[in-house]
Amino acid sequence: MQRMDPSRVAPEAYQAVLGMEKYVRQNVDHTVLELVKLRASVLNGCAFCVDMHTRDALAAGESSRRLFAVAAWREAPFFDERERAALALTDAVTRLGDHGVPDDVWDAAAKVWSEKELADLLMAIATINVWNRIAVTCRTELPADA
Repeated sequence: MQRMDPSRVAPEAYQAVLGMEKYVRQNVDHTVLELVKLRASVLNGCAFCVDMHTRDALAAGESSRRLFAVAAWREAPFFDERERAALALTDAVTRLGDHGVPDDVWDAAAKVWSEKELADLLMAIATINVWNRIAVTCRTELPADA
């Protein structure tokens, strides 16, 4: 059962997160953005976001095979170098531990993404992690009409 609706209880804060979402939608490649959102949501155990981003990606023409493979992206041959770098960075930022993001992960991303693209990608990863934490904590319910 859903605990609360933060958009109703703290609308200004919710709008701020929506502002981040709007920014990343305008500045990050849609395909990469949906892969990043799905990967972070899987890692965070956010059923609401996994459901939403899977449906969004399918509607935009993404293949179900690639979406299923996001769970095991390192072993899957379906992702190009930029997508792999984005997924690796998503893993490192989402699982941020005592030592932060490893240099090899950052360097691999910086090799294939410009500094601006990398900043935007980092904002996308941060944004989906905010959404995941809100949805998981509030137990946001999945829509019945998928």
